Amino acid sequence: MTEKFISRPEEIVLLAVRKLKDNAYGVTIRNLIQEMTGKYWSVGAIYVPLERLEQRGLLVSSTSPPKPERGGRRKRVFKVTPAGLKELDDLYKVNSVLWQGYPELSLEKKS
Repeated sequence: MTEKFISRPEEIVLLAVRKLKDNAYGVTIRNLIQEMTGKYWSVGAIYVPLERLEQRGLLVSSTSPPKPERGGRRKRVFKVTPAGLKELDDLYKVNSVLWQGYPELSLEKKS
């Protein structure tokens, strides 16, 4: 795991890129995240974490060849690095431990 935990938005973006595999670019990432969370995400809410994750070496990006259906525009495509996969694995383990026993906790009477 990196020296400090990544933020929750970074975790969500990293997971979305992992799920999208070779089709992970701004619009598809944003659409998947909105679908997964049921919440609106602005373009900035996607690109700021993408930039931070790339700076930390958890993602890499490349530019796709121009597409005729996009008017010749290229896409910036993201991919999870081996360090990013390790980060996701570590986060999964931490979250599993943290959430252990949650159903029982939610049934406790509030004082």
